[in-house]
Amino acid sequence: MSTKDFILASGSPQRIALLRQIGYEPKKIQSADIDETPHQHETPSAYVKRMAKEKALHVASLNPGEVVLGGDTIVVVGRKILQKAHDAAEQEQVMRLLSGKANRVLSAVCVVDKQGKASVRLSTTRVLVKKLSATEIKEYVDYGDWKGCSGFKSEGPMEGFIKKMIGSYSGVVGLPLYETKCLLNGVGIR
Repeated sequence: MSTKDFILASGSPQRIALLRQIGYEPKKIQSADIDETPHQHETPSAYVKRMAKEKALHVASLNPGEVVLGGDTIVVVGRKILQKAHDAAEQEQVMRLLSGKANRVLSAVCVVDKQGKASVRLSTTRVLVKKLSATEIKEYVDYGDWKGCSGFKSEGPMEGFIKKMIGSYSGVVGLPLYETKCLLNGVGIR
């Protein structure tokens, strides 16, 4: 696979693997270290789009004249954004909140072109999680693959708890590939 003329503003192994699935190997990977605090009264969709855009613009400011791809993915129950759990006790609370309910996974992607213009797309996926027993929650939390994720990591043991998914599987994993490819194609990256 040959590299493509863009920079990925993320060190996420999931995003890198997803891009490779569609033949897009970034020429450079550079994580964006930005403040990810939600603004007061900010809707989940506005927040995730802002995060994707700010990450891409931050890396673009460090690499003028380059195409930069940024993304962000969150899990939302109602209007509540599930933040990354810091420990097993917090993740158990998250799993109890998800148990037997539908949640939404919002995944935004942003491409900044060589002139610095940003374009953003949003993918929304509805995920229905089965009612989880205390044992299932403990086993999932003990497995540990949730670390570093907002809510849960869909690939792996969590797949055994997802009853239904309506939308983009790749968006749930961390980068909606259809929207990503459309944006990259729009700036000449094929």
